[in-house]
Amino acid sequence: MALKGFIASTTGMLAQSHAMSQISTNIANIRTVGYRTNETMFYTLLGSNPVVKSNGSGLSSSRVDVEGVGFYDRTNVLDQGSVYSTGNNYDVAINGNENSFFLLKDSYGDDYYSRAGNFSTLTQNGTTYLVNQNGLYVQGFPSINGTEEFGADPEDIVIKYPEKIPAIPTTEATVVANVPATGVDKNSIGITIYNENHEGETMNMIFTKVEGKVNTWAMSFDVEGGTATSDATEVVFDSEGNVVSPKNFTVNVAFDDGGSNTISMDISGITQLSDVSTETYIRQNGAPSGSFVKSYIDDKGIVKAYYSNGDTYNFAKLALVGFTAPENLTPYEGTLFQANTETGESFYSNENSNIVSGSLENSTVNIEEEFSTMILVQRAYSSSANAFTTTDEMLQTAVNLKT
Repeated sequence: MALKGFIASTTGMLAQSHAMSQISTNIANIRTVGYRTNETMFYTLLGSNPVVKSNGSGLSSSRVDVEGVGFYDRTNVLDQGSVYSTGNNYDVAINGNENSFFLLKDSYGDDYYSRAGNFSTLTQNGTTYLVNQNGLYVQGFPSINGTEEFGADPEDIVIKYPEKIPAIPTTEATVVANVPATGVDKNSIGITIYNENHEGETMNMIFTKVEGKVNTWAMSFDVEGGTATSDATEVVFDSEGNVVSPKNFTVNVAFDDGGSNTISMDISGITQLSDVSTETYIRQNGAPSGSFVKSYIDDKGIVKAYYSNGDTYNFAKLALVGFTAPENLTPYEGTLFQANTETGESFYSNENSNIVSGSLENSTVNIEEEFSTMILVQRAYSSSANAFTTTDEMLQTAVNLKT
């Protein structure tokens, strides 16, 4: 019987020693991005020979002998770490959806999953990839022609962009201004417009009083290097100085070099009040050409390039994956996980995730809890060691009795 005491105390020391190593690992990773705490769980080891008794109608097993403790590790996959800002262009965190993981692939095409979004770039054979700290390729849905339309199947995210993008053509313009009610017979308002081949041309909207008509102005347009025509030729104001018609119309611009614009105009904010000409608000949606400034990941998980004219060019959208039973993911090296037969079906979870750009998700380690558990583990180990020592003394006593 004394030998069973050795088994119980030995397994106890082994289990608590392992638990202490897990605590040490957790504490060491308190600042590791995307790290999930590991927790040692215990279970009772039972003897293989049950105690068999007769119950009058046959033999049955009523109990088994307890012979120590076993252990296994559990990773708290679904814990949410705190999110903190880094300001780095390729750092990204998932916040608010614990069942969502970045999809990564190695050079063999094997899938891995992680919550660590501290990404960077890696250039191989002239191609620049978005990778994680292990050099695995970050997966994303490729952009269709640089727009916010994306393909259905994820692939390696490649950082490739035009160094310069052309001017954005003007297609809409809104003007808020005042045409003098008295004192002048002609007034002009300048609007800067853009075209693929023009970095900014002034289109003049010219008002000329119409003789014999009250509060009525003839309207025409001109633009340097081309012609501008409109489907509206007169503007009529009411007695209070507000536009009656037209409030909206179209201007067609044809440049001498072959470029053209069709511009939807909104002049509902133009007035005819005083003898002073004013331009209080002129907005148009065009922009000059732009040079590459930086690439980054935005709050939609879109990897994109930003240009000096304020325009952007999209590479891809991060592929985020969830599982039917994510708590069963298998921990791999670093902060990586792998799927298995127990994780259930996988699905893309982009629409249910809150992406925070320029930020990272911290480790889920709670230092106070780790130190509290450490004290319990230390006491349990000491108790098992004392039990081992006591069992040894009892066995020595028994041996001495025989001699």
